[in-house]
Amino acid sequence: IDVGAAASRAREMMEEHRIRHLPVTRDGEIHGIISERDLRLVLRPGAAPTEVRVADACQEDLYCVPDDTPLDIVLTTMAERHIGSAVVRRGDHLAGILTVTDVCRHFAEVLRAQYPGDGTPPEDDGPPASAA
Repeated sequence: IDVGAAASRAREMMEEHRIRHLPVTRDGEIHGIISERDLRLVLRPGAAPTEVRVADACQEDLYCVPDDTPLDIVLTTMAERHIGSAVVRRGDHLAGILTVTDVCRHFAEVLRAQYPGDGTPPEDDGPPASAA
């Protein structure tokens, strides 16, 4: 969405596509990111939604990474900077947005694969017996 667009339009796009983050552009270039939470803060009851612009709510200090950046580096940086998303680029183009929710969802899948059934790890029989 363009930085000059109405914030209400950003909310409509998120609802339409069932997403919680949108890249924000200025003159066709990635400028920032806007989240559902950012919109809730500026589109409060009583606010005139047609007057609130994406520029009023977007985060310009975005974390942007090439698509070949190792995931552990991305996640460590997100944790250290206390941010909920990373903009992923392939060359000069947007490839996607990685969010904390995406990471949690994937981690849950990994855990389910590792601990099938009720989700609890198998019983630990203690340390292996040593050879006498």
